[in-house]
Amino acid sequence: MNILTTYDSINQEEWGALLTNSLTANWFQSPDAYNFFAMQPELFKPFVVAVKEEKLLGICVGYVTQENAKIRHFFTRRAIIIGGPVLAPTATSESVLKLMVSVRELLEGQTIYIETRNFNDYTPWQSAFLQAGFSYEQHLNFHVNTSSLDLVNHQLDENRRRNIRASIRNGATILNNPTNAQVADFYCILQKIYSTRVKTPLFPLSFFLRLNEHPNGRLILVQHHDRIIGGIAAVELPNHCLYEWFVAGEDGMHEHIYPSSLATYAGLKYAAENGIPRFDMMGAGTPQSDYGVRDFKARFGGEKVEHGRFKYIANPVLYKIGEIAVKILKHK
Repeated sequence: MNILTTYDSINQEEWGALLTNSLTANWFQSPDAYNFFAMQPELFKPFVVAVKEEKLLGICVGYVTQENAKIRHFFTRRAIIIGGPVLAPTATSESVLKLMVSVRELLEGQTIYIETRNFNDYTPWQSAFLQAGFSYEQHLNFHVNTSSLDLVNHQLDENRRRNIRASIRNGATILNNPTNAQVADFYCILQKIYSTRVKTPLFPLSFFLRLNEHPNGRLILVQHHDRIIGGIAAVELPNHCLYEWFVAGEDGMHEHIYPSSLATYAGLKYAAENGIPRFDMMGAGTPQSDYGVRDFKARFGGEKVEHGRFKYIANPVLYKIGEIAVKILKHK
């Protein structure tokens, strides 16, 4: 069993075949995702680890990131594996154990913690993650069936359906191919929401402009009287899934128009009309906590799933300090 730890050492055709056949496939574990992160060294330090016998049994793509402010820089060094590793149907617990131990070894001394944000079910391999030193944390998500537009419309709850109809009736329109200037307007809305409500760091505008130019990036905006009032930033694994990475809207600011609802619906509509059978909402909080965003996402008729997260804490002291600091900043 061999371990590969560089992008160039992994055969691209084998990587593509693994994505095609894996039940845990997601765009964030693709060569395109690795290269997208690598294009932005100011934000991400990407890494890839693969385990192989005769064929690839698993690939783990992630990035190391941290905040720029001096004090936060020290306490926020983390490795994020969005979507969770891509594992072959034939991957054994032994191969997954080797993969995740190798991820730990590769990142030794670089991070405070390593976290996988799972979009699929890893139950068959959960013991291997635990044996590799990762703990399991519950985390919810919604998967929406977008195999047809009729089904998308049928799944909406009545209130969401009414809000979408009202938004369109009152002049809101969906914009599928925004200019960079329009993306910048959308970014201003995101910035305001993240600074006042979410209170977690937001990628800079350059990230969204690059995503807008990427072949798999999908920025779908909501416009009213030539003004951007909302939208989503999504990414597509063709013929498989559309991932709603960011969504925002000027809700409550336009009479009888609901930008966030129309933006999410626009993503669902795009998926249904482009042969993408699933829409992934990329997280809905923990079961133990109230979460308004989860209530919002639930109204689009998706299946609530609990695929959780695996976390390895490399430096418990710094992790605890960082955890306390985040709570303080969110309550300011």
